[in-house]
Amino acid sequence: MSGNGGSGTNAASADKRPNELLTSWFVRSGWSKGELARQVNRRARQLGANHISTDTSRVRRWLDGENPREPIPRILSELFSERFGCVVSVEDLGLRATRQLPSATGVDLPWTGPQTVALLSEFSRSDLMLARRGFLGTSLTLAAGPSLIEPLQRWLVPSPSAPRQETDEPLPTSRARGRLSKPELELLESTTVMFRQWDAQCGGGLRRKAVVGQLHEVTDLLQEPQPEATARKLFKVAAELAELAGWMSYDVGLQPTAQKYFVLALHAAKEAGDRPLGSYVLSSMSRQMIHLGRPDDALELIHLAQYGSRDCASPRTQSMLYAMEARAYANMGQPGRCKRAVRMAEDTFADAEEWDEPDPDWIRFFSEAELHGENSHSFRDLAYVAGRSPAYASLAEPLMRRAVDLFAEDREHQRSYALNLIGMATVHLLRGEPEQSTAYAVEAMGIAKKVRSERVNTRIRKTVDTAVRDFGDLSEIVDLTDRLAVELPETAEAV
Repeated sequence: MSGNGGSGTNAASADKRPNELLTSWFVRSGWSKGELARQVNRRARQLGANHISTDTSRVRRWLDGENPREPIPRILSELFSERFGCVVSVEDLGLRATRQLPSATGVDLPWTGPQTVALLSEFSRSDLMLARRGFLGTSLTLAAGPSLIEPLQRWLVPSPSAPRQETDEPLPTSRARGRLSKPELELLESTTVMFRQWDAQCGGGLRRKAVVGQLHEVTDLLQEPQPEATARKLFKVAAELAELAGWMSYDVGLQPTAQKYFVLALHAAKEAGDRPLGSYVLSSMSRQMIHLGRPDDALELIHLAQYGSRDCASPRTQSMLYAMEARAYANMGQPGRCKRAVRMAEDTFADAEEWDEPDPDWIRFFSEAELHGENSHSFRDLAYVAGRSPAYASLAEPLMRRAVDLFAEDREHQRSYALNLIGMATVHLLRGEPEQSTAYAVEAMGIAKKVRSERVNTRIRKTVDTAVRDFGDLSEIVDLTDRLAVELPETAEAV
C-alpha cells in the first residue's frame, strides 16, 4: 500500500467527480500544486505522520475528486484556514473521511519526546493564530469512553528505548542556540506560577493566550540543544503550561481544545518523569468529564491517576484524587462509595500537615477550603441524582458553608469563591429556601463580573433557571432574573 495519503476503495474512486469546492479554495489561495504538496508534507511531519509523501500528481487527483485518508483532510483544513484567516472546515473543502480514525480526536498520539514537542508546538501555534471558538472549538472531536481511556493507559507503559543516563551533554537536535541558563529556567518556572495565580484570580478568559504563547516558546527551547536534566525540567514546565492552557480552555467553554491540551500535558509529564504531575493532569481531565456528564469516564481517569502515583504523590495530591473520586461516584449515584472516598480525602488531607517535603505549586490550590468545597459538591450532586434528596443536601450544607467562609478570606482564589457561592445557592434551593439561595447567587454575580469564566457564568445561569422553575412566582426570584440579564448578559467570548 502506498504511504502517500491516497484514496479509499477502488469502487469509491470509480464514480468520483471533480471536487469543485476544493478547487475553488485552491485557486483563490494562489498556491501551485507543488507548493500545496510541500505544505501538506511539512505539516504531516510536524504531526508525526511521517508516512505522508504527497506530490503534484496526488494534489491533482484530489482536485479531480479523490478523497484522501486522514490526516490529509484535517491538514488541508488547517492550511486553508490559516491562509484565509477564517474557518475552512473539511466539509467546506468537499472532503469527508469515510470513517473517523482514533487519532482524529487528538487523543491517540505517539508517546515519544520529539513528537510530543512537535505536537505541542503545532497545536499552540495554531491556537495563537486562530484562537476563536470557530476553528479550534470545532476542528477537534471530543473523545470519550474507550477512545479516550485506552490511549491514556499507555501513560504508565515504559518507553521502548532505554532511558538516557543523566549527563550534561546536550540532546541531539537540528537547531542550535545557546544553552538555557539556570536563572532563565528558574524564570520560566516562576512565570508559570504567576500564570496559575492569574487564572485563580481572574478566570481562564483573561490570560489564556499569554499561557499558550509561553507554552509555544518552551517548545522552541525543547527543540534546541539542552542537557538531559534541563530538558526534563523544560518538559515539566511544558506539562504545567499545557495543563493550565487546557484548564483555561475548559473554563471558557472550549472543551475539545481543553482536552487536546490535557492530553499533550500528560505526554509532556511522562517525558519529564513526573508521575504526580501526570496524575494531576488526569484529575483535570476527570473534572472535565464530570462537567460533560461522563462520570464513568471521570472515574476511569481518576483510578488511572491513583494507580500511577500511589507510591510517589504527596498526601495533598492523593487527597485531591480521593475528592475527585467522590465526585465521580456521586454523579454515578453510588452513595456508599462516594462517602468512603470523602472520608479518605479528609483522612489523607490530615496527613498533609506532617508531610516533610514541600508540595509543588500546582497542588497548593487544594486547601482546606477546596477540600470542603469538593466534598460538599459531592453530596450536593448526590442530592440531585437521588431526586433532590433533602438528606444529602443537609450533608452538603455545613461543608459548603465552611468552604464559603474560608474562601471569603482568600483573595487569590476568586473563581473558587464564586463557584462555592453558587454551590451554596443550589443547596438552599434543594432545601426549599429560595430567599437564602438568592442572596448567595447575587453575591456570586458580583464576583463573576470580575472573573472571566464562562464556567462560572453558566453555573449561575443554571442556578437561576432552577430557581425560576421551582419558585418563579416569588418576587426575589423575579428580581434575580432581571439582575442576571443586566449583569451577566450572554455575550461572553472565549479567547
